[in-house]
Amino acid sequence: MAETGLRGPDTTTEDGFLGGRLRLRQYATGHRAGHDAILLAASTRAKAGDRVVEFGAGVGAAGLALARRVAGIDLVMVEIAASLAELASDNAAANAIAARTVVLDVAGSAEAFAAAGLPPDSADAVLMNPPFHDAVRHRGSPDPVRQAAHLATATTLEAWVHAARRLLKSGGTLTMIWRADGLAEVLSVLGRGFGSVMVQPVHGNADKSAIRILVRATKGGRAPLLLLPSLLLNGPSEQPDPVARAVLAGEQILPLAQS
Repeated sequence: MAETGLRGPDTTTEDGFLGGRLRLRQYATGHRAGHDAILLAASTRAKAGDRVVEFGAGVGAAGLALARRVAGIDLVMVEIAASLAELASDNAAANAIAARTVVLDVAGSAEAFAAAGLPPDSADAVLMNPPFHDAVRHRGSPDPVRQAAHLATATTLEAWVHAARRLLKSGGTLTMIWRADGLAEVLSVLGRGFGSVMVQPVHGNADKSAIRILVRATKGGRAPLLLLPSLLLNGPSEQPDPVARAVLAGEQILPLAQS
């Protein structure tokens, strides 16, 4: 699929993740990988031999962080912007991680996915960090790559979840991160074809409302909703919480990846 004009600036930086065990090149301006990608990777359950597909991979931060933790997964990174997909592929090679990158619109047809080697019922796990800011309430960045990565349309969530449902095997898991005030929307969309939903709120500070939710759902699952204890990023003194620090350093995983 064509890149449709989504191209970032040429200048890149090299940044360390997981305590320096993962080095990623990314554009100096525009959308840049950060905490959300690492929290998503730390919430994704996978084992060696699993076909794992990352939607909206960007430069590959979440998928490659997962592959660094779980050796032997069959990782496919899906990204609409060819410039970012190229960086993701380069990052995989630079970190000696086996992965395949596909330039593809997540909201594309089943035929487009199949042509890219991603037929229905072929994945064990999908992880995704979709654009989740409401375009009505948030001013879009002038940078087209950053805007596409951040601003959701009215159909973004439904389209991405539908694509995950089609791609996953029965019993496969979808793991995602979304803004906390969109929980009702997430649960509504997951109600079609998913169950056994687990939710972990993420708080920036103990005295503030949650800013993100980490969600895992199982295709065809039947267990009731499970609300997990919150993850706190910063303690009362504004210092990183020890659990969050360990997760971001790749030393600990989150509950969604454990059970």
